[in-house]
Amino acid sequence: MTGGRNAWLPLSGLRVLDFSLLLPGPFATVTLADLGAEVIKIEPPAGDFARRMAGPMHAMANRNKRTLALDLKNPAVRPLIERLARWADVAVEGFRPGVAQRLGVDHATLSALNPRLVYCSISGYGQHGPARDTPGHDLNYLAASGALMFPGHWHGAPQRSGIPVADLAGASFAIIAILAALHERQCSGRGAHLDLALADAALAFATARHGLDAEGPSRAHLYPTNDIFETADGRSLALGLIEPHFWAGFVAASADLAPDFARPAWADEAGRLADGDALHRRLTEVLRLLSSAQWLARFARHDVPAQTVLSPAEAGRSPQAQARALVMERDGERHLPFPVWANGRRGGHLECTAAAVGAHGPEILTALGLSAAQIAALHAAGAVTLPPTNPHNRTEKTPE
Repeated sequence: MTGGRNAWLPLSGLRVLDFSLLLPGPFATVTLADLGAEVIKIEPPAGDFARRMAGPMHAMANRNKRTLALDLKNPAVRPLIERLARWADVAVEGFRPGVAQRLGVDHATLSALNPRLVYCSISGYGQHGPARDTPGHDLNYLAASGALMFPGHWHGAPQRSGIPVADLAGASFAIIAILAALHERQCSGRGAHLDLALADAALAFATARHGLDAEGPSRAHLYPTNDIFETADGRSLALGLIEPHFWAGFVAASADLAPDFARPAWADEAGRLADGDALHRRLTEVLRLLSSAQWLARFARHDVPAQTVLSPAEAGRSPQAQARALVMERDGERHLPFPVWANGRRGGHLECTAAAVGAHGPEILTALGLSAAQIAALHAAGAVTLPPTNPHNRTEKTPE
């Protein structure tokens, strides 16, 4: 699927000023952009550090945006920031507390120019509290939240996920908070300052399953039958045998290979948990007897929740992903914009891929009222970075 024709774009007309870098802020704003918002990404002259990191993270988090490269420490950019602040409905920043103020793009400064501005600050530990100035990354926030206390498998010590859970949790809460503040603004006429801490978001995710009273590691949330097992062809198979009827389906599906699964000691959940180590070992042995495809064929006949562990490439090419039009392509890149359907229409679109640093500077600055001579002077002063070409031009409205 290319682009996303007839897409559901409920945020068309929303204007977002994005000062954030790396993943949490950019993922929040790319979601708004997927849904039709016009996002201008403000980058330092060298660009977002994510551009220099391994992997496609920057490309995935910065599609559907226009980019303007500014040296926020240069006094010459002040008039530009003032015009952009008046243009925007939403501003997002991801600096450590105090940095936005030093750069002159803090809430107090921008909201004085535009009282209707919804301003979202995303930081590791929040704008106040004893940890506010502590540096960190996703792993640190997960550690601070208790999320690394609990193992994800029946055997083995707790490990981090390969997905930055705290970063994405924070981005998700930021999106919700921004939309809630915009809704409130309809009545109050005023914006808001949103203070979102990634560690707080991770704690909210952790307590949703484990509460706030756990003091140490536990397997209370685990089931020996709800885990990942290797099959005869070397693939991994995720089994979700929690409810009694799913266990019964599994017993029936494997009856010819392992009739001992029907033993009375494993007939109910309490027995399976009490003898969990032995049951897990037996499951490991039996699942290795057939290939992943053979097991899935059996499980399909008995309504057993099982899924081969796929790579993202495999998942994106799956019949299910194709049926739901999840993947969109442009400029040789494959993306997955906002994955929700509304009233029979696919949410999100792919208007453009992530552009080069400052690629849209000329058109944005021109729309802000600057002449070619003024733009050239800012560039010569090092206040604005302008590339020799301007790829990925967009058709959305420009600042007025």
